[in-house]
Amino acid sequence: MIFGKTKLELKVGAFVFIGLGILMAFVLLIGSFRTWSSGYHVKFTFNFVNGVKMGAPVRFCGVDAGEVQEIKLKFNPQEGRVKVHIYCWLKQEALVPLDSTVWVNTLGLLGEKYIEIIPGADYTKSLSEGKELIGRDPIPMHEITEFAKRIAGGLEEIIGKVKSGEGTIGKLIFDDSLYKDVEGALKNKDGTVGKLFYDDSLYKELEALVGDIRRNPWKLFFKTKEVPLPGQETKVKANFNK
Repeated sequence: MIFGKTKLELKVGAFVFIGLGILMAFVLLIGSFRTWSSGYHVKFTFNFVNGVKMGAPVRFCGVDAGEVQEIKLKFNPQEGRVKVHIYCWLKQEALVPLDSTVWVNTLGLLGEKYIEIIPGADYTKSLSEGKELIGRDPIPMHEITEFAKRIAGGLEEIIGKVKSGEGTIGKLIFDDSLYKDVEGALKNKDGTVGKLFYDDSLYKELEALVGDIRRNPWKLFFKTKEVPLPGQETKVKANFNK
């Protein structure tokens, strides 16, 4: 009887011990305690973070390398404005150069906000425990909306002018005077435009020029010497004798 009771107590004790172990592991994971992986803590400072929350991931080179553990608002008397300080935990192997770019990114268009770190080039100087890096502020959504409204308003104004026949594009589409001018220039065989279409002398001259260049391509790179016309050679020699 005593042996059976002792065996039952061992089973109950083992069950309780296993339950406590599972509970402790769960508490450690919920509390974000890093007991199985080494890392370090850094601070990123922003003026605007566009909704970053505690527990948001921190990505380095596009890979999850840490998380946001604390967010604080502090007034900066030198700049006269409130700053957002985000305290993050990073994995030990995530070596962040001091010339890296830190900004707030979004998973999709309206997804979760997270911290994105684009590594710099100088790995001789990197972040260490407790160091700070200034982040790049994201563009607020209302500014994007206002910018889109201004673009839409400008396009609407341009389309209205085109429909009313104003401006160069409007005249090209709705004013037939330009078409008539072009048609008249084409019908006028004595004009410059008409000669291009009806007089084949220009075509023959261009054809002769192209053929000469094909036969003597060196003329494109060397300037030919001027040959004196008949009667000019004597005058040049007379001037030289003087």
